[in-house]
Amino acid sequence: MAEVHPLPPMDRAGHAGRTLGGRQLAALLPDPVGVKPVYRHLARAIGELILDGRIALHVRLPAERELAGALNVSRATVTAVYDLLRESGHAHSRQGSGTWTALPKGRTPHGVTRLLGRQDTAIDLARAAPGLPEQTLVDALFQIAPQLAEHAHTPGYHPYGLPELRAAIAERFTRRGLVTVPEQILVTSGAQHALTLVMGLLCRPGDRVVVENPSYPNALEAMRRSRLRTVSVPVTDTGWDGEIVASTLRQVVPQLAYLIPDFHNPTGCLMPDEERVRILRTAQRSGTWLLVDETLAELALDVPAPPPFASHATPAGAGQVITIGSMSKTHWAGLRIGWLRAPSRLVTELAGQRVVTDMGGSVLDQLLALTLLARAEELLPPRLEQLRRQRAALVAALAEHTPQWTWQLPPGGLSLWVDLGEPIAWTLAERALDHGVRIEGGAAFATDPGIFEQRLRIPYTTPPDTLREAVHRMATALADGLPRTPAARGPHWIA
Repeated sequence: MAEVHPLPPMDRAGHAGRTLGGRQLAALLPDPVGVKPVYRHLARAIGELILDGRIALHVRLPAERELAGALNVSRATVTAVYDLLRESGHAHSRQGSGTWTALPKGRTPHGVTRLLGRQDTAIDLARAAPGLPEQTLVDALFQIAPQLAEHAHTPGYHPYGLPELRAAIAERFTRRGLVTVPEQILVTSGAQHALTLVMGLLCRPGDRVVVENPSYPNALEAMRRSRLRTVSVPVTDTGWDGEIVASTLRQVVPQLAYLIPDFHNPTGCLMPDEERVRILRTAQRSGTWLLVDETLAELALDVPAPPPFASHATPAGAGQVITIGSMSKTHWAGLRIGWLRAPSRLVTELAGQRVVTDMGGSVLDQLLALTLLARAEELLPPRLEQLRRQRAALVAALAEHTPQWTWQLPPGGLSLWVDLGEPIAWTLAERALDHGVRIEGGAAFATDPGIFEQRLRIPYTTPPDTLREAVHRMATALADGLPRTPAARGPHWIA
């Protein structure tokens, strides 16, 4: 179980006291021995960590003497490093307050650029999100035009979501085995929006939150920015250890636990029913809210689609389960349609929380979502069959070009969690980009520094020929020879 540390105090300038210790920063940096000039090498590495999100913005860097001791370099070297960071815009200093990280003018955080995609011809394997067939979108737009015209005469604000869409989502939960009424549904701008709303209402800075390790990077980053104290439980190639999860809930008594039980991102594991029951029972006793991400639940490729997690709860325990989902993985992320299911009173409170951020979602997107959901029985089976073909193509390509890599075939979801056999993921991802492939190393999914550097998440959301070419390019990058990656190069740092 991860160690829980108290939050640091406020600094004298009134900023939240997020300070990066000397040893913590040193653990993230490559070994400076043998590199000249050392100060430029270290400044470049710290700048990259800031842009990559592994060192958060507006975090106080270690004192010069402290970092010099941790790196075993002179204080003058660290002074030169900080001077270069200030010169490049990666840091700024305030009298009596230290040196703080910053975003240089004209630069974009890597987390944003990953979503934007590249303007060149690189094959994009960094985003596990399928596209929507053009004709499907055209037909849906044509179908909703009269309905949209009717809404044009209204103010257009629907903080709970369109009533018809709430009813449709509730009916889908009911069909999957969890009786649900529209009053238990809040339509959101994607599952990530739902997650941040829940954390904003139920959690305060310093609250403990149980998370899986590895887990969805954007969820982990949202927790860091909310200054929550994450306590991790492992998800291995064989799934969850129910006793570890249960004992963590008993010992830590967290405010919230965030779980992805259905074709877990990134491992692809499916949580057995008995483990779900055990977690529900333990969470009820510890008073923990369960935030269950079912975004991938319908992408069942080799097994029946699982019923909702909350369907295993007792009537008393069901009131502590919040389920979030979206259409991003089953249909198209461009719709920005997600939802949450919770007790109706909590939905009302969350709608109040939501109004201060966006007042309600797009009517156009919600009408499109309503139309596409109505055709789900027609649209989903071809999507699943396409994913099976793409998964098979990826597996065959990996077996041909990188037979030394290993993986467990997931029964659903959108990606493989590949074991490279050595900690080279970050370096390979960098070198693969030179060969025209964008891919995410396993460290991006880690809750703690220094782990999953031997892993790659490889989505099978692109056509078979594209996947085969991507694997061929990665194998070529690997054959060119890679320097061993320092352990520090891996994960995002929790500041």
